[in-house]
Amino acid sequence: MNKQYHISVIGIGYVGLPLALAFSKHYPVVGFDIKQDRINELKNNIDSNLEYNFVSNDNLFFSNTIHDIQSSNIYIVTVPTPIKEDNSPDLTYLESASRMIGSYINKGDIIIYESTVYPGVTEDFCVPILEKESKLIFNHDFFCGYSPERISPGRNQYKLNNIVKITSGSTEEIAEEIDQLYKKIIKKGTYKTSSIKIAEASKIIENIQRDVNIAFMNEIAMMFDKMNINTEEVLLAARTKWNFLNFKPGLVGGHCIGVDPYYLACQAENFDFKADLILKSREINDNVTDFIIFKTKQLLEKHQKKTNNPKILILGYTFKENCVDTRNTRIKDLVLGLETNSFTVSVYDPFIDSNLDTNFVRNPLECEEKYDAIIVAVAHNEFKMYSKADFQAISEGKLVLLDIKGLYNYSTWKL
Repeated sequence: MNKQYHISVIGIGYVGLPLALAFSKHYPVVGFDIKQDRINELKNNIDSNLEYNFVSNDNLFFSNTIHDIQSSNIYIVTVPTPIKEDNSPDLTYLESASRMIGSYINKGDIIIYESTVYPGVTEDFCVPILEKESKLIFNHDFFCGYSPERISPGRNQYKLNNIVKITSGSTEEIAEEIDQLYKKIIKKGTYKTSSIKIAEASKIIENIQRDVNIAFMNEIAMMFDKMNINTEEVLLAARTKWNFLNFKPGLVGGHCIGVDPYYLACQAENFDFKADLILKSREINDNVTDFIIFKTKQLLEKHQKKTNNPKILILGYTFKENCVDTRNTRIKDLVLGLETNSFTVSVYDPFIDSNLDTNFVRNPLECEEKYDAIIVAVAHNEFKMYSKADFQAISEGKLVLLDIKGLYNYSTWKL
């Protein structure tokens, strides 16, 4: 590649920061984010997401000033793509980013989207905005690509440079150029698809596949609970077959698995197709919190605990273990559901400041408060170190331990 790239990464969160750091080893990079606090911390080599320890370099400049992106010829968009209250796609951030970029792009520039979307968003939603703002013609004056993110917060074995990167472009030549660009930073290699829509679709079904399989696990866990059959033992036996898939029941949250199914299902409706399995899986997974609340009530009654404002301790609040990410965490629903049923709820998470909310408490092992039931909801490494004696020390009377993650062999109940 003879072209001298000047790259702007739009959105410097879990996805954008590693891209900016990696590309800055080869090219000038502007890391742009609308949040002033985020830019300030990054300028001081601090990542509050606790994912990266880094030292900035002369090629990397963090900014929340729009004009600082104007000299770029590669724009990489990594903004959030959440859902609305009605579970429909919220493309507000993509729209804003596309309008901003469109006001600065010049002939020959390339805009690469990494945000998770349904097939067609890049070319059918983003491109018209870029054309309108820039007064340029798509695939004549400027070009686009899509390279879906595969970042997994809290899991060091799945960082940017050791995950295969899917790439695509709006023409064959641009697809190859984008592929070669990413090859500069991806040690594991790239996979170039034949079109942007293929790349968009491949990303979204990666997460939906997990949602559907976890829904099956959750359904059999709830079913076997009624049959008084130990789900964990059933799965251990079933996994002895070579092609049995290793999924577990549990709460499904986060920025991808709990969101992406709605994106594809919504787009499917535009083609007069109802994604029954996808939507039913979402329903099953969303109902797991109600099942946990039911089991909490049942176990308190079984162990003759008080049912009038019982005190519950939930261990873990982030959507997954060993990270600070609380996006779409289902623990929030669990807290609200328990409180609605007249439970007094306390939450401890070592990754969250206990002063942020009245529900949050300091390390319960260092306090004198006792609880009628304890729910271990997230598999943080710290919780794996807790002993039965630790739990008994903070229990009011007999230990009632609901083990959502299957961490202990002495749990009162496991999902």
